[in-house]
Amino acid sequence: PNLIALLVLLICGVISQNTTIIIACALLIILASLPVAQPFLPYLEKYGLNWGILLLTIAVLTPIASGKIGSETLLKSFTSWQSLLAILVGVLVAWLGGRGVKLMSADPTVVAGLLIGTVIGVAFLRGVPVGPLIAAGILSLFYTGTK
Repeated sequence: PNLIALLVLLICGVISQNTTIIIACALLIILASLPVAQPFLPYLEKYGLNWGILLLTIAVLTPIASGKIGSETLLKSFTSWQSLLAILVGVLVAWLGGRGVKLMSADPTVVAGLLIGTVIGVAFLRGVPVGPLIAAGILSLFYTGTK
C-alpha cells in the first residue's frame, strides 16, 4: 500500500510536470524497494527535515556568500516600508514554521493531511514543498494549548 501511494503521487507529479515530486517519489520508491536501503528510511524520516531546512538555508544565504547581496543591500532592508514588511513577514513565517514543527511532533495524526495538501499544492498549483511546516504552524493557531 505504501508503494502504491508513492506511485500515485509519482503519477501526479508526472501529470503536473513537477520535477520535485517526481524525483522525491522515485527516490523513495527505490529506497523502499531495496532491502539494503530499508535501514536508511527511519534515519531519513528522522533527520530529513533538518537536512532540508539546512539546504534551504544555505540556498537562501548563498547570494550573501557570493557577493550578489552585499552589506549595503542588507542595511537598505531597514529603509523602506516594503523591506520592513518583508522582514516582518519573514519573522512571522519563521515563527509559524517553528510552531508547525512542534505540532507535527506532538500530533502526528495531522501529518498525513498536511502532506496530502502539500503534495496537491506542489503538484497542481506549482507550489514548493515547504508547505507542511507553515501549514502546521497555521493549523497550530487553531489548536488550543499548542505553544
